[in-house]
Amino acid sequence: MTYKQLGQFRVSPLALGCMGMSFGYGEMHEKKEMIKFIHKAFELGINFFDTAEGYGAYNEELLGEAVKPFKDKVVVASKFGIYQGKGGSWDLNLDSSPKRIRQALEGSLKRLKVECLDLYYQHRVDPQVPIEEVANTMQELIKEGKIKAWGMSEAGLPSLEKAQAICPLTALQSEYSLWCRAPEKEILGFCETNNITFVGFSPLGKGFFGGKIAKNATFDKEDFRSVVPKFSPENLTKNYALVEVLQDTAKAKNATPAQIALSWILHMQRAVIPLFDTTKEERLLENIGALGVSWQTGELETFKQELEKIAIVGERYPTNLNDKVGK
Repeated sequence: MTYKQLGQFRVSPLALGCMGMSFGYGEMHEKKEMIKFIHKAFELGINFFDTAEGYGAYNEELLGEAVKPFKDKVVVASKFGIYQGKGGSWDLNLDSSPKRIRQALEGSLKRLKVECLDLYYQHRVDPQVPIEEVANTMQELIKEGKIKAWGMSEAGLPSLEKAQAICPLTALQSEYSLWCRAPEKEILGFCETNNITFVGFSPLGKGFFGGKIAKNATFDKEDFRSVVPKFSPENLTKNYALVEVLQDTAKAKNATPAQIALSWILHMQRAVIPLFDTTKEERLLENIGALGVSWQTGELETFKQELEKIAIVGERYPTNLNDKVGK
């Protein structure tokens, strides 16, 4: 496995997201099982792990316990700015005030069992708090030795420019995949110019690109995909054309659809680290296998041409749920 530079860190070319271990998909996985799973990922070379306060205390606690035996050999990222209210998983509060940031960090450090957090993201831009205040707070926390580096998530170019001018960013985490390529317009160029690593979440389209979801699939009400427009019955059927292209390409290259989706990112955007989310060892092995997929001259262009024939329908998030949502 060839490692990549992310600021001061050397990280695996793929990152493991822990969100699905307890949040977003309607299932709370048993801690011992997930700790064993994280250990397996580390044994296979993954050293970059992602969590957030917004995923609930359990999520950070299990990651902290899991990496404790080798915490000096991994990079752990968490996020502030979104936290759960008393109404449950989707009762999400947005607050990036300096006081709340410090409160959130103290909680994360305790749950992750560390004195200094490697990478700390603002989970979403808070329209009520000037980004300059957030960046100044990050600068203070770095000087105090509470965090080593900071980043933003789903931030637009104006916010990134303001933040970068005060306290340079190490990473930007936003959605990027075969059906979400908006960052290519201006964000990826800004990141490259400013040596900001782009961490792309949902590289497998929330499981869609694995080819395991049927055209007529439905989702439990606790599963976030049940309210995502791209996954509505009507849109799912139309978007399935993308899965069919992946399946055909995978068959020709002796790979799986998921491996093609990940490999495409790794070859098209070498400065992007795909952040995938799984709780199954077979999927973990499959995703890491994407690192071994090669493309011959002209194959990427042919694949791109096939993609351009497909009109993706449906928004990333429901209109009645603001972008406080996690990944």
